[in-house]
Amino acid sequence: MLSNHYYEGLIEAGVDEAGRGCLAGPVYAAAVILPDGYQHPQLNDSKQLTDRQRRQLRQVIERDAVAWAVGVCSPQEIDQLNILNASILAMHRALEGLKDIEPQAVIVDGNRFKPWRNKPYTTIVKGDGKQMAIAAASILAKTYRDDCMIALAEQFPQYQWQQNKGYPTLAHRQAIRQYGLTEHHRRSFTQLPPEQLEIPF
Repeated sequence: MLSNHYYEGLIEAGVDEAGRGCLAGPVYAAAVILPDGYQHPQLNDSKQLTDRQRRQLRQVIERDAVAWAVGVCSPQEIDQLNILNASILAMHRALEGLKDIEPQAVIVDGNRFKPWRNKPYTTIVKGDGKQMAIAAASILAKTYRDDCMIALAEQFPQYQWQQNKGYPTLAHRQAIRQYGLTEHHRRSFTQLPPEQLEIPF
């Protein structure tokens, strides 16, 4: 069973991101504050759940959470800042979106973060499988990003984003070679200009 709280006595937000390893699309992050003592038997790391389970749990999280919000960084911001800094900025934007209540502490999936409003924070490797609030954030970040990529796939069907969600699958890499880049692709994975692009995988 996942832990409900890390900072005893403090209102804490769990934070996670989705889309760091993609070639296309924005990076999404979510922040979630759950009620004290909250438990849900199915709540787990989003990667361990089916798409249907994630979408069902998203409704549960949005209903039960004290507060939740999603933050986004565009492909252009990723190219300007690098993916790590853009991911952290998306996390900060998610935290800024918690309008109903301000967290007193932050727990973050992974091992890198930057201070937000001077609040205490802890990074937890594989935290989405250890902390309830981080697991909830991982589900929101993943499902909202998937929704974005599915919508973009309708405009750019040749890249099959409805299936690969922008990750570097063989089909996606082949489509880039055949059709080139869109404004939704991240150009920082190569130093070559788009017209000379050769995917380095």
